[in-house]
Amino acid sequence: MFSDLSVISYGASAIVFAVLSTLVATRYLRRELDRALFFAAFVTTLWASALVSQSLWGEPGFFIRYLLELLRDTAWLLLLFALLRDTFRQAKFTGQLRKTLGVATTVLIVTLLSLGTLEFAFDADLVSGKTKLIGQIALSLLGLSLIEQIWRNSPALGRSSVKYLCIGTATIFAYDFIMYADALLFGQIADSFWNARGFINAALVPLFAVNIINSRKQPVDFQLSRAAVFHAGALLMGGGYLLLLAVGGYYVRSLGGEWGDALQVLFITIALSFLVTLVMSRRIRARIMVFISQNFFDYKYDYREEWLRMTQELADLSDDPPLPERVIRILADLVESNAGAIWLRSDQNNYELKASVNISTPKHTSIDGDSDLVRLFQSKEWVIDLMEYREDPLSYDLIELPEPISNTPDAWLVVPLFLDNELYGIAMVGRPYAKLVLNWENFDLIKVVARQTCNLLAQADAQNRLSRAMQFEAVSKASAFMVHDLKTLIAQLSLLVKNAPKHRGNPAFIDDMISTTDHAVRKMSNLVDHIRKPTAPNNEHRRDVDLTEVVRELIDTNSSRTPAPRLLGNPPDILVCAEQEQLRSVLGHLIRNAQDATPPDGEISLNLKTAKGSVVLFIQDTGTGMTDEFIRTKLFKPFESTKGLTGMGIGVYQAREYIQELGGNIAVTSEPGVGSCFTVRIPLSSLSNKNSNNPEITSALTAKTVN
Repeated sequence: MFSDLSVISYGASAIVFAVLSTLVATRYLRRELDRALFFAAFVTTLWASALVSQSLWGEPGFFIRYLLELLRDTAWLLLLFALLRDTFRQAKFTGQLRKTLGVATTVLIVTLLSLGTLEFAFDADLVSGKTKLIGQIALSLLGLSLIEQIWRNSPALGRSSVKYLCIGTATIFAYDFIMYADALLFGQIADSFWNARGFINAALVPLFAVNIINSRKQPVDFQLSRAAVFHAGALLMGGGYLLLLAVGGYYVRSLGGEWGDALQVLFITIALSFLVTLVMSRRIRARIMVFISQNFFDYKYDYREEWLRMTQELADLSDDPPLPERVIRILADLVESNAGAIWLRSDQNNYELKASVNISTPKHTSIDGDSDLVRLFQSKEWVIDLMEYREDPLSYDLIELPEPISNTPDAWLVVPLFLDNELYGIAMVGRPYAKLVLNWENFDLIKVVARQTCNLLAQADAQNRLSRAMQFEAVSKASAFMVHDLKTLIAQLSLLVKNAPKHRGNPAFIDDMISTTDHAVRKMSNLVDHIRKPTAPNNEHRRDVDLTEVVRELIDTNSSRTPAPRLLGNPPDILVCAEQEQLRSVLGHLIRNAQDATPPDGEISLNLKTAKGSVVLFIQDTGTGMTDEFIRTKLFKPFESTKGLTGMGIGVYQAREYIQELGGNIAVTSEPGVGSCFTVRIPLSSLSNKNSNNPEITSALTAKTVN
């Protein structure tokens, strides 16, 4: 007979479970879950009362107590199955797995009850005490597995409704598992475990009460995935393995004599190392997943998991690993493989090897665009199983495989990559970890994923082509600017050569020729420097430039053409931060354009005004003018010109680009038949800003401008 502590322990358990069953029976029997909890609480009350009675009066006997022990475990398992009732009705919990769990539970309980009944009826020991302990441990493991799956697959809202129930039930089964495993190892149930068992059960009653009050109106949404079944199976197998390990360690220590303890440590260490090796083996995991998919699920794939995994892989915009390698891994993972290669179409319509993963490819890696394989893929979107092809080539129209595929020893599947309706690439997948039987579901998923990944490959290729096109455009743009400047220099030098015979004796002409030649040399030197250092920052050669002096020089330079430009007023020195030759070039373009658009008897006037932090240059002419549509759509567009074949149409565009680099802008107002006005705003240099903030200097400059 146990000590009085066991009476107190199980007496407390009987009382609190009786209160719980009464509370549930009188108020909360609307759901199956409530009724299942009532049944579990009621049976637990009987079980605890029987243990108290046995401690006090020696009755009931062992069979009744063993029967109540089994009924108690059965009642709590039924409570866990009640959590799955809504899922059963919605057909989310597949019939095969539901049947397997139900049959396993029923067979185990019926077997234990039958054996106990036969022993009681015939007064014979059919099974040993250790076998009964193993049965109790199996029931505990089954309960823990169900709880683990309920918790893992419940959404956030669902977890809140079953949280306390799962914690309480898991504690009951976990405590029983530890107690019976200890008993199996040492040959008897420890008094400490047995006496505390009643208190442990009684302490869990508030969890059940809170759960049934708070969640009686909340449905349980349960969904079991392949990964969940895998983990549950792994948990069961791991528990069974550890159980056998405990039994084996006990017998090794018992039979080892003086070396028993050392042999037990050696045995347990080797066994645990073997278990870790199995857990970390990807091949073993692949075989288990194939077995689960074939025997427990109607579909081979968890499409949600596959799609989320593919999306996560493709959403990575980095180049580590490169995109073609990631595509290979995605396709290979679909069929439990880790090897493959990919060929993409080149500009010559052949298919070049872009990447290979964990597979040896032959030296000749190019696939001819006119090969039988390519023609087959262009007519039929098939996935070629090379094992099936070698056994029956007729099923694939007796095609001849390209050498890069036929000479690869571990090649298994050949997958076409279609972009719209055109064959964009070819992927090859290596042999899988485990033998896999392919059906329509495998092929359909591979085709869908192949099309999705092909779209991303084509997008990346288009982005690379666009980047190269932009680089060529930048080079073409720079060349156009250079040609435009050279064209201007050629025009100036041609004019000198043309007038040289007539004015060679004129000193003024000689001075002008020297000045023009010097300007041409400096301009060409700048072009050469730009070609040598195209990436040099534009502000590297900037300095403070007197804009007034530049404007006067441009007026003098262009005075030989009619109509000659003139400067209004007498503006002071105005400093801007710019590269002098470039500024002279762009403003010169604007003045020459005004001369080209104005008849000889017209007028071109320039005016300089200072504003807050900026200087504004007005270039006004009485020429032909422009329409608003031309200004809006064509004036600042490169290679659009009103001069026909004599102009390149980039002078105004180049001027605006450079002025904007300085932080300013160009505005245009014009009216056909009246004329145009270009307004060029340029920020003042820091020195000019300091002077403009000085009242005396500002007054002097203002007076000088007015005069």
